[in-house]
Amino acid sequence: MTVHFIGAGPGAADLITLRGRDLIAGSPVCLYAGSLVPEALMSHCPPGARIVNTAPLSLDDIMAEISAAHAAGLDVARLHSGDLSIWSAMGEQLRRLRALGIPFDVTPGVPSFAAAAAVLQAELTLPGLAQSVVLTRTAGRASAMPEAESLENFARTGATLAIHLSVHMLAEVVARLLPFYGADCPVAVVFRASWPDQQVVRATLASLDPMIGVGERTALIVVGRALGAEGFDESRLYAGDYDRRYRPVGTDPRFPE
Repeated sequence: MTVHFIGAGPGAADLITLRGRDLIAGSPVCLYAGSLVPEALMSHCPPGARIVNTAPLSLDDIMAEISAAHAAGLDVARLHSGDLSIWSAMGEQLRRLRALGIPFDVTPGVPSFAAAAAVLQAELTLPGLAQSVVLTRTAGRASAMPEAESLENFARTGATLAIHLSVHMLAEVVARLLPFYGADCPVAVVFRASWPDQQVVRATLASLDPMIGVGERTALIVVGRALGAEGFDESRLYAGDYDRRYRPVGTDPRFPE
């Protein structure tokens, strides 16, 4: 028996890995976070599977479901939205499973920031503009932010920021970033990236309507000079005179054939 933690992707039912799909199909028990994981993924469950929406459950309730499956020798597919490496609450579940001696594995998924970048048709790391992407959030009721991990500290780097779980505080986010990125810095707000009701708002920090996020939660704020930029350097990787292992150039290449 194994508990398979599976990144279920950002929303579109077909943005799941083949491994994740096959693990769902082979698990008699499926626990999914129904607030963000599309029900369409449940179509991969085997006939007669026990399917439980964990959105209304406590951690104790979830562990009780897993323990019951373990006692019965039944594999569990545990689905979380996006990728499990960030803000998935997987860590606390794994800690309990280790204590109980219940085996588990982890299958990555498509993260929401990658889905948003695809919707925007944007590379977030353009030469000469940004070579780092910061995945962050503002403080909320569920989790506080470490003092050093402030928007201001990240903004000082000039990196592309992908700000999660913060659209309801959009006015505050903009006010905190303006001194560092400037009024003309591009910003995009992507609501429910890859879902059928996906929406995109593009603006600058100065022109963005701070009220668009009121009452919303599932949106990503992307800020940085790489958004929509055209005046950036080309990567040396594909330059004709760039000597590399797979394309030796010149009379004395670094990696001769």
